[in-house]
Amino acid sequence: FKDTTEAAVAGVESIVKCCITSGTVKRLIYTASVVASSPLKEDGEGFKDQLDESCWTSHGVAFAYSTDHLMAYASSKTASEKELLRYNGAIEIVSLALGLVGGGPLLSTMPGSVNVLVSQVTNNKAVYNTLRFLEELLGKVPILHVEDVCDAHIFCLEKPSISGRFLCATAYLSSAEIASHYRMIFPDIQIPDEFVEKLDRKIVWGSTKLKDAGFEFKCDVKTILEDSINLGLKLGELELPSSQI
Repeated sequence: FKDTTEAAVAGVESIVKCCITSGTVKRLIYTASVVASSPLKEDGEGFKDQLDESCWTSHGVAFAYSTDHLMAYASSKTASEKELLRYNGAIEIVSLALGLVGGGPLLSTMPGSVNVLVSQVTNNKAVYNTLRFLEELLGKVPILHVEDVCDAHIFCLEKPSISGRFLCATAYLSSAEIASHYRMIFPDIQIPDEFVEKLDRKIVWGSTKLKDAGFEFKCDVKTILEDSINLGLKLGELELPSSQI
């Protein structure tokens, strides 16, 4: 393969064709990423009014905090999801495009997504740049708890019939709003100004498809962020003032 995008598309195509030819698979549930759903306008000048299932990440649009590695990831996720959805109808195809996943009290290692979500607290500039990349790509940052990720997959598995693309997130926050929530939950947390960039963006979360199908998110913003911090504490990845532990 010439690049990761070509490899990702070939992998998806191989899996879905095997499912179809088997004659025994009714539904394929695909774990996608919201990085394939950028509401950036094609000229890169600003965002659409809302982020929903009609949004797709355009190839070659330059913006702040993008790197070759991150753009290759977004490109592969976009192309592979589009390829998968072409087969919807041959069997039921469900694409769950996840936001940034936090939480995880039962995990034994710190997932990369949680590291990104707590990067303002850990003051990790390199990882914080990934959080800002998501914000510049998506307008704001969609987040959800890993428990809701699991429940959403089970929900789509148990529905008598369901297909299509579904964005999956509990909240849609700016990085400054995430920092504000951390400060409210843990008042002694010190987040330096360099990790809080206040942006005035009017874009809103416009996806209701998953909720309209009957799914209910059970973890709110406080739970997502609190569980993410507590996981980091448990694994020794971060420390808080003793009064907050």
